[in-house]
Amino acid sequence: MSELREDKIKPVLFCDFDGTICHDRYWRSLPSEIYEKVQSLLFGLDKIFINDWMRGKYTAEEANEYVSKKIDFPFEELWSLFVNDCKTMKVDSAVLNKLSALRNDYRTILLTGNMDSFSRFTVPALELNKYFDHVSNSYYEEKHKTDNNGEIFVEYCNKFKTNVSNSVLIDDSPKVCQIFAHLGGTVMQITPETDINYFLENSF
Repeated sequence: MSELREDKIKPVLFCDFDGTICHDRYWRSLPSEIYEKVQSLLFGLDKIFINDWMRGKYTAEEANEYVSKKIDFPFEELWSLFVNDCKTMKVDSAVLNKLSALRNDYRTILLTGNMDSFSRFTVPALELNKYFDHVSNSYYEEKHKTDNNGEIFVEYCNKFKTNVSNSVLIDDSPKVCQIFAHLGGTVMQITPETDINYFLENSF
């Protein structure tokens, strides 16, 4: 992950990844029937395993072993596909360039609830460190954005000697946006009708 920059004081721009600047999914290259089994297993009613993985309690290898056994699919094939899907997630280069340009006025942090695979495979493959001042992944933070009423937002703002009230969040999660707004920050919530391009073109 990139080093935190410590030059002049700027407000912080927090930007989410999944559902905000990227809409691709892990394991998306699986046959549709098997893909749906994985989605149901990890993202259905019981999200304990996926949340624990996102908090650093499992590695991507362990997660794929778990999935492999549960859906009776060969591990090596599943792992190979998973890593390739991580490396080939698509983010619009124009969006990345616009976000990068905002570093003139903001301290930009790509703040994602994610897994070790994001930092290990996706970040280097997409060269995301080139476009943000810092990449923060819940896997290594061992906490989610919603933990302790948005504690992570306050911690980063304190790190950069600014206030949440001066800062901005771009995110698709209603709960995360609500917490950030309660802290006094400016929220730009991504919806099916209002994507990130709308905010990048009209709000800065």
